[in-house]
Amino acid sequence: MKSTQLAQISTSHDYTGATSNPIYLATAFQHEAVGHSTGFDYSRTKNPTRSHFEDAFARLEGGIASFATSSGMASIQLILNLFKPHDEILVSFDLYGGSYRLFDFYEQQYQLKFTYIDFNDLERVRASINEHTRALFIEPISNPQMQSVALEPIYEIAQEFRLLTIIDNTFLTPYLSTPLEDGADIVLHSATKYISGHNDVLAGVVTVKDETLAVQLGQFHNMIGATLSPFDSYLLVRGLKTLHLRMDRSIDNAKRLSQVLNENEAIDDVLYAGTTGMLSVRLNKAYNTREFLKHLEVCIFAESLGGTETFITFPYTQTHIDMPDEEKEKRGINEQLIRISVGIEDFEDINADILQALTKSKAVEVIV
Repeated sequence: MKSTQLAQISTSHDYTGATSNPIYLATAFQHEAVGHSTGFDYSRTKNPTRSHFEDAFARLEGGIASFATSSGMASIQLILNLFKPHDEILVSFDLYGGSYRLFDFYEQQYQLKFTYIDFNDLERVRASINEHTRALFIEPISNPQMQSVALEPIYEIAQEFRLLTIIDNTFLTPYLSTPLEDGADIVLHSATKYISGHNDVLAGVVTVKDETLAVQLGQFHNMIGATLSPFDSYLLVRGLKTLHLRMDRSIDNAKRLSQVLNENEAIDDVLYAGTTGMLSVRLNKAYNTREFLKHLEVCIFAESLGGTETFITFPYTQTHIDMPDEEKEKRGINEQLIRISVGIEDFEDINADILQALTKSKAVEVIV
């Protein structure tokens, strides 16, 4: 069972009988002679603690190799090394602003082309594929609009046209979804989020099921050097042990919150896919978003997600600040939209805090 696998992940079986793997801080490893190696030479290339996490995570994903990076963005950057100038990647229209910023940089500096489309529009997907198309980059639940994508038809199209399917699975995690087992080629996570789960690690991870991709990404990982530190690798293993418990509680809280907010006059739209701890809401224009954020007492106004605490983010000036205004407008990212990463606190405390902040954010009508 997945819960048992997570609870006992990467348990040590060395001669000491330790129930937790050690942290190997060494940057270099001794050789007995020329041509003789323990399998570890230099920590950028391979580190025992990082390997413990990578091997365990690859098993969770149903892949053959995982690569732990220094951030979620470093994971995307690692994957982009697979492409050359003038290659085209079809990308989820609604997606994380940091991904959009990186793609724009690669378009300007390295002549990669990124075309943004709705992956639920299969006719548009097929019509967009041309001789330069090499891959599909998909957020199965988009950030911040929480739009779900049916992936099975996309996998079929990708196989038909021999395209790589890249899934950013940050919102879902391997506990809820294992795209490699369903048809994806590459899965990435910002492990800073649910994988760590405690807002104390900056990390990313890429997993593949194909040996050729594993070799290529392994070479890039070593050359670029944006690898994860031993201590952070250890913290990710620790975080994974409670992933199922945290996700279940977060999802339960999010479902209850979405129901409550759906009935609140202060909220015009509740955007919730129903399967994660993430939701977004659009405040009625009679309510001031900035005042709402200022009056939070239990929930935290911060730019991240997936931790034990409930974080509320303002995409317009935070996650999507570098997206041009006209692009934000197309995606409905305006000053009434907030994103909520629902934590594992008592639901009544989360709910009461949001309701009191909404009450204090209502604009005062002035009668002349």
